[in-house]
Amino acid sequence: MIVHERGCVYNFNFHLVFVTKYRKEVFDSPEKVEEMKGLLQKRADMSDIQIQEMEVMPDHVHMLISFSPKQRPVDVVKGLKGWTARKWFELHPETKQMLWGGHLWSPSYFMSNLGDMSKEVVKNYIASQYTAAMKKQQNGKYGELERKRRKRN
Repeated sequence: MIVHERGCVYNFNFHLVFVTKYRKEVFDSPEKVEEMKGLLQKRADMSDIQIQEMEVMPDHVHMLISFSPKQRPVDVVKGLKGWTARKWFELHPETKQMLWGGHLWSPSYFMSNLGDMSKEVVKNYIASQYTAAMKKQQNGKYGELERKRRKRN
């Protein structure tokens, strides 16, 4: 998506992945998944970040995002992770005990620009992450979420 701003025209698309601390399965219910998606979307809206695709998995998040070249990628990631962690712990203080050190997210992350691959390939990959997890946990924690998705489609 080409964006026109005062002084620049850009088309930045990034695949961003970050994981929970110790890869703990924090988002273990459909309600928690939707809640985290809402927090991520709210923070993105506050920061002029466009989320084009997003999946929240039990222990990690995949996002396809776009933002102005005036923003540094590291600041975008810090903003998303830091703000969502603070809000999550306000809503779910019991999570801090589960994560020992009181951090929701691992300090590391993966970010790739889409210069080497098409946006559609990344969108399909992100969408397939949910499907792959469902195959592993067919009747597990995400069974209810899968049934809801099928009803919507």
